[in-house]
Order: sequence, then C-alpha cells, then structure tokens
Amino acid sequence: MNIEEVREYGLSLPHATERCPFGPDTLTLEIGGRMFCLMTLDGRWDFYNLKIDPDYSIELRDRFTGIRPGFHQNKRHWVSVDFYGDVPDSLQRELIYHSYCQAASKLPKKIRKELGFDH
Repeated sequence: MNIEEVREYGLSLPHATERCPFGPDTLTLEIGGRMFCLMTLDGRWDFYNLKIDPDYSIELRDRFTGIRPGFHQNKRHWVSVDFYGDVPDSLQRELIYHSYCQAASKLPKKIRKELGFDH
C-alpha cells in the first residue's frame, strides 16, 4: 500500500479523523481523539506506525521484515510497517483496522458508547 491508500483506508473507518498535531508534515489518523496511525507527508519515512496488541506485535515482527518496533513510539505497543515491504496489502488493511480497534478500545466508556463501540 502507498501513503494515500493507507490514508484513504484509515479514513474510511467509522468516525476516523485526521489531523497534524506534530506539525504540517506529520499526519495522524484518530478515533475519538486517540491516534491509531502516524505517518509523514514529506516522504522522510517509507513506513507508517500502527498501534498493535503487544503479543501480536511480536508475532508480526517475527514473520515480516517490513514490520519492526514503532519508530519514535512505545516499542511494545506500536509497530512501523513499510509501505513497500513484504507485508501484503490485505494484511496491511487488517493491521490498520486492528490499530483502529486498539485505539477505540481505550476511549472512555461514554465516548465509546457515543461512537457505537460500547457492546
């Protein structure tokens, strides 16, 4: 996936928003104000960061060279995914959705309910 495909897919998820809290060249995708994807717009990075369950993160890093501990993020909870590495596009979409769900699960109960995540 390229940067625009990652952005478009992330924003297609319910209630997902984007903003640039770290400056005009760094884009975050968020749910309820919680970040689930981080990437640069200036081309400095050839990867993007996702919030991933820590155990799943270990498994993914063992299986793919294009997934490693999150650059400039908590290495236990975030991974960096190469745009053009060995990670299939279908899995990248699954990981973006997983990251979205990870962020949504940490929202306060009231906000989860407002967004339809309180089951």
